Amino acid sequence: MSADTPARTTTGFGHRRQAFRNWRGQRPFWGGMLTLLAGIPIMYVPYQNLTLGSLTIRMSTTAGAGSLIIGVLLVVLGLTMWFQPHSRVFAGIAAILLALVSLVVSNFGAFLIGFLLGLIGGALGVSWAPAKPARAERGAKDTTGTASAPATAADEEAPPAQDPAAPQQGPRDDTAVSEASPAAGADAHDGNGRHRAG
Repeated sequence: MSADTPARTTTGFGHRRQAFRNWRGQRPFWGGMLTLLAGIPIMYVPYQNLTLGSLTIRMSTTAGAGSLIIGVLLVVLGLTMWFQPHSRVFAGIAAILLALVSLVVSNFGAFLIGFLLGLIGGALGVSWAPAKPARAERGAKDTTGTASAPATAADEEAPPAQDPAAPQQGPRDDTAVSEASPAAGADAHDGNGRHRAG
Protein backbone atom coordinates (compact mmCIF):
# COMPACT_ATOMS: atom_id res chain seq x y z
CA MET A 1 0.00 0.00 0.00
CA SER A 2 1.41 3.36 -0.93
CA ALA A 3 0.83 6.86 0.34
CA ASP A 4 -1.26 7.64 -2.76
CA THR A 5 -4.02 5.17 -1.85
CA PRO A 6 -6.14 7.52 0.34
CA ALA A 7 -5.98 10.22 -2.32
CA ARG A 8 -7.40 7.88 -4.96
CA THR A 9 -10.49 7.08 -2.90
CA THR A 10 -11.48 10.76 -2.76
CA THR A 11 -11.36 11.25 -6.52
CA GLY A 12 -13.88 10.19 -9.15
CA PHE A 13 -16.42 7.64 -7.95
CA GLY A 14 -15.18 7.70 -4.33
CA HIS A 15 -15.63 11.48 -4.16
CA ARG A 16 -19.18 11.28 -5.57
CA ARG A 17 -20.02 8.46 -3.17
CA GLN A 18 -18.75 10.45 -0.19
CA ALA A 19 -20.69 13.53 -1.34
CA PHE A 20 -23.86 11.41 -1.62
CA ARG A 21 -23.31 9.98 1.87
CA ASN A 22 -22.94 13.50 3.28
CA TRP A 23 -26.10 14.63 1.44
CA ARG A 24 -28.01 11.57 2.63
CA GLY A 25 -26.97 12.12 6.25
CA GLN A 26 -28.40 15.66 6.31
CA ARG A 27 -32.01 14.64 5.60
CA PRO A 28 -34.48 11.81 6.33
CA PHE A 29 -33.36 9.89 3.25
CA TRP A 30 -35.00 6.53 3.94
CA GLY A 31 -38.24 8.13 5.09
CA GLY A 32 -38.41 10.07 1.83
CA MET A 33 -37.52 6.98 -0.19
CA LEU A 34 -40.25 4.83 1.36
CA THR A 35 -42.83 7.61 1.07
CA LEU A 36 -41.95 8.10 -2.59
CA LEU A 37 -42.20 4.35 -3.23
CA ALA A 38 -45.57 4.24 -1.44
CA GLY A 39 -47.08 6.59 -3.99
CA ILE A 40 -46.25 4.40 -6.98
CA PRO A 41 -48.50 1.37 -6.26
CA ILE A 42 -51.26 3.58 -4.86
CA MET A 43 -51.56 5.55 -8.09
CA TYR A 44 -50.77 2.62 -10.43
CA VAL A 45 -52.85 -0.33 -9.22
CA PRO A 46 -56.38 1.18 -9.41
CA TYR A 47 -55.98 1.85 -13.16
CA GLN A 48 -54.88 -1.68 -14.10
CA ASN A 49 -56.75 -4.80 -15.14
CA LEU A 50 -55.92 -8.24 -13.74
CA THR A 51 -56.26 -11.10 -16.24
CA LEU A 52 -56.68 -14.67 -14.97
CA GLY A 53 -57.00 -16.94 -18.02
CA SER A 54 -60.05 -15.69 -19.89
CA LEU A 55 -61.30 -13.73 -16.89
CA THR A 56 -60.47 -10.02 -16.77
CA ILE A 57 -60.86 -8.19 -13.48
CA ARG A 58 -60.99 -4.42 -13.48
CA MET A 59 -59.37 -3.04 -10.36
CA SER A 60 -60.34 0.56 -11.05
CA THR A 61 -62.60 1.98 -8.41
CA THR A 62 -65.09 4.81 -8.41
CA ALA A 63 -62.43 6.90 -6.66
CA GLY A 64 -59.70 6.31 -9.26
CA ALA A 65 -58.93 10.02 -9.42
CA GLY A 66 -58.58 10.05 -5.64
CA SER A 67 -56.01 7.25 -5.85
CA LEU A 68 -54.04 9.18 -8.44
CA ILE A 69 -54.06 12.32 -6.26
CA ILE A 70 -52.98 10.39 -3.15
CA GLY A 71 -50.17 8.69 -5.06
CA VAL A 72 -48.89 11.93 -6.54
CA LEU A 73 -49.04 13.66 -3.16
CA LEU A 74 -47.05 10.83 -1.54
CA VAL A 75 -44.36 11.15 -4.23
CA VAL A 76 -44.25 14.92 -3.67
CA LEU A 77 -44.02 14.45 0.12
CA GLY A 78 -41.15 12.00 -0.33
CA LEU A 79 -39.29 14.55 -2.45
CA THR A 80 -40.10 17.23 0.15
CA MET A 81 -38.38 15.15 2.83
CA TRP A 82 -35.31 15.00 0.60
CA PHE A 83 -35.05 18.58 -0.59
CA GLN A 84 -36.75 20.47 2.28
CA PRO A 85 -35.64 18.55 5.39
CA HIS A 86 -36.84 21.31 7.74
CA SER A 87 -40.43 20.43 6.64
CA ARG A 88 -39.95 16.76 7.56
CA VAL A 89 -42.50 16.73 10.42
CA PHE A 90 -45.28 18.16 8.26
CA ALA A 91 -44.40 15.86 5.36
CA GLY A 92 -44.25 12.81 7.62
CA ILE A 93 -47.62 13.47 9.27
CA ALA A 94 -49.23 14.18 5.89
CA ALA A 95 -47.77 10.94 4.49
CA ILE A 96 -49.18 8.93 7.41
CA LEU A 97 -52.64 10.49 6.95
CA LEU A 98 -52.62 9.90 3.18
CA ALA A 99 -51.55 6.29 3.71
CA LEU A 100 -54.51 5.80 6.05
CA VAL A 101 -56.91 7.38 3.53
CA SER A 102 -55.54 5.10 0.80
CA LEU A 103 -56.97 2.09 2.66
CA VAL A 104 -60.47 3.25 1.75
CA VAL A 105 -59.81 4.96 -1.56
CA SER A 106 -57.21 2.85 -3.33
CA ASN A 107 -57.91 -0.91 -3.08
CA PHE A 108 -56.81 -1.27 0.54
CA GLY A 109 -53.82 0.98 -0.01
CA ALA A 110 -52.82 -0.88 -3.20
CA PHE A 111 -53.08 -4.25 -1.47
CA LEU A 112 -51.40 -2.93 1.71
CA ILE A 113 -48.07 -2.38 -0.08
CA GLY A 114 -48.42 1.38 -0.51
CA PHE A 115 -50.17 1.67 2.86
CA LEU A 116 -47.31 0.06 4.81
CA LEU A 117 -44.61 1.91 2.87
CA GLY A 118 -46.41 5.21 3.49
CA LEU A 119 -46.82 4.56 7.22
CA ILE A 120 -43.19 3.55 7.74
CA GLY A 121 -41.84 6.35 5.53
CA GLY A 122 -43.93 8.98 7.29
CA ALA A 123 -42.88 7.71 10.71
CA LEU A 124 -39.21 7.80 9.69
CA GLY A 125 -39.64 11.35 8.42
CA VAL A 126 -41.25 12.53 11.67
CA SER A 127 -38.73 10.81 13.94
CA TRP A 128 -35.57 11.87 12.08
CA ALA A 129 -33.45 14.60 13.70
CA PRO A 130 -30.27 16.20 12.39
CA ALA A 131 -27.09 15.07 14.10
CA LYS A 132 -24.95 17.51 16.03
CA PRO A 133 -21.46 18.08 14.70
CA ALA A 134 -18.82 15.93 16.41
CA ARG A 135 -16.61 18.93 17.27
CA ALA A 136 -19.50 20.79 18.91
CA GLU A 137 -20.32 17.75 21.05
CA ARG A 138 -16.72 17.36 22.14
CA GLY A 139 -16.47 21.07 22.97
CA ALA A 140 -19.70 20.96 24.97
CA LYS A 141 -18.47 17.98 26.99
CA ASP A 142 -15.17 19.71 27.73
CA THR A 143 -16.80 22.95 28.84
CA THR A 144 -19.36 21.21 31.03
CA GLY A 145 -16.69 18.98 32.55
CA THR A 146 -14.38 21.85 33.49
CA ALA A 147 -17.16 24.13 34.67
CA SER A 148 -18.88 21.54 36.81
CA ALA A 149 -15.76 20.22 38.58
CA PRO A 150 -15.18 23.24 40.86
CA ALA A 151 -18.90 23.56 41.51
CA THR A 152 -19.22 20.03 42.78
CA ALA A 153 -16.14 20.46 45.00
CA ALA A 154 -17.63 23.62 46.49
CA ASP A 155 -21.04 22.00 46.98
CA GLU A 156 -19.69 19.17 49.10
CA GLU A 157 -20.11 19.86 52.78
CA ALA A 158 -17.23 19.20 55.11
CA PRO A 159 -18.01 16.84 57.96
CA PRO A 160 -18.69 18.67 61.24
CA ALA A 161 -15.66 19.02 63.47
CA GLN A 162 -15.87 17.06 66.69
CA ASP A 163 -14.95 18.53 70.01
CA PRO A 164 -12.04 16.56 71.55
CA ALA A 165 -13.60 16.90 75.02
CA ALA A 166 -16.92 15.45 73.84
CA PRO A 167 -17.46 11.74 74.35
CA GLN A 168 -16.79 9.65 71.26
CA GLN A 169 -19.91 8.39 69.60
CA GLY A 170 -19.07 4.95 68.38
CA PRO A 171 -21.17 2.44 66.53
CA ARG A 172 -24.45 1.33 68.01
CA ASP A 173 -24.30 -1.63 70.24
CA ASP A 174 -27.27 -3.70 69.20
CA THR A 175 -25.74 -6.93 70.36
CA ALA A 176 -28.49 -7.49 72.90
CA VAL A 177 -30.56 -9.14 70.21
CA SER A 178 -27.88 -11.65 69.31
CA GLU A 179 -26.58 -11.85 72.89
CA ALA A 180 -22.98 -11.58 71.77
CA SER A 181 -20.43 -8.96 72.49
CA PRO A 182 -18.39 -7.16 69.82
CA ALA A 183 -15.32 -8.76 71.31
CA ALA A 184 -16.80 -12.17 70.51
CA GLY A 185 -16.96 -11.27 66.82
CA ALA A 186 -20.52 -10.05 66.34
CA ASP A 187 -21.02 -7.16 64.01
CA ALA A 188 -21.77 -4.11 66.10
CA HIS A 189 -23.95 -2.54 63.39
CA ASP A 190 -26.06 -5.59 62.88
CA GLY A 191 -27.94 -7.07 65.82
CA ASN A 192 -29.57 -9.90 63.93
CA GLY A 193 -26.87 -12.52 64.43
CA ARG A 194 -24.52 -12.06 61.49
CA HIS A 195 -20.85 -12.40 62.40
CA ARG A 196 -17.67 -11.07 60.89
CA ALA A 197 -15.21 -13.52 59.46
CA GLY A 198 -11.95 -13.93 61.37
